Amino acid sequence: MKPSKSEYKKELRHLQIELVKLQRHLISHNHRILIIFEGRDASGKDGVIKRITQHLSPRETRVVALGKPTERENKAWYFQRYVSHLPVEAEMVLFNRSWYNRAGVERVMGYSTKAEYETFMESVNGFEDLLIRSGLNLMKYYLDISREEQKQRLTDRRKDPLKQWKISPVDQVAFKRWNDYSKARNEMLERTSTKISPWFIVKADNKRDARLNVIKDILSRVECPERNEHLSVPDPNIVSKYRTSLLKNEYIVP
Repeated sequence: MKPSKSEYKKELRHLQIELVKLQRHLISHNHRILIIFEGRDASGKDGVIKRITQHLSPRETRVVALGKPTERENKAWYFQRYVSHLPVEAEMVLFNRSWYNRAGVERVMGYSTKAEYETFMESVNGFEDLLIRSGLNLMKYYLDISREEQKQRLTDRRKDPLKQWKISPVDQVAFKRWNDYSKARNEMLERTSTKISPWFIVKADNKRDARLNVIKDILSRVECPERNEHLSVPDPNIVSKYRTSLLKNEYIVP
């Protein structure tokens, strides 16, 4: 059963209190947390990130949403523009899209070559292993929505004067290139979900459920003695670690 608006707000407040506890622990122990959010256009990444960061300290919390690379960045090592945004001690950083642009948007839209794509896919696991072995706590979430839900959200976005900043040329073809994005997503998940750096799939057709359960999952994956363990148990029907069977049984939308 979907939570009512009042139930959602009540549960969200409890979870945000737990996030504050987590941040206090992170700061006192100088931990570094990086959370990557990927997903189709209009999958709800902005909304999830907003609820996570809403009551956290802005000094130790950063949201990174990089735009189109500059001419200089295009000439640099691909990961170089991201490295400078990685968290330092006592920081939590959330990437609203990440280096996985190369495996998704860039591949589908032809913004990178096949050789550049293959180089990325062959090196990203090693890059993430290096970050994790250096002490970085890395979490990767892919927000998955249905074709019908994306169509409705993109339509609503165009009509809402407060969401005009979200409209981009890529949005105009997102729905038309649905199958291409599905193919790119599937290959990305298969090749880059590893034992040390797994992807977690979030069923995001219901925004409230997605927000609550992503926060629960984050809380469940960070050691924090002060946390309420009963509040840090995500619904496995909403958030699940990626495995090939999720594609075969259509847990992940085709």
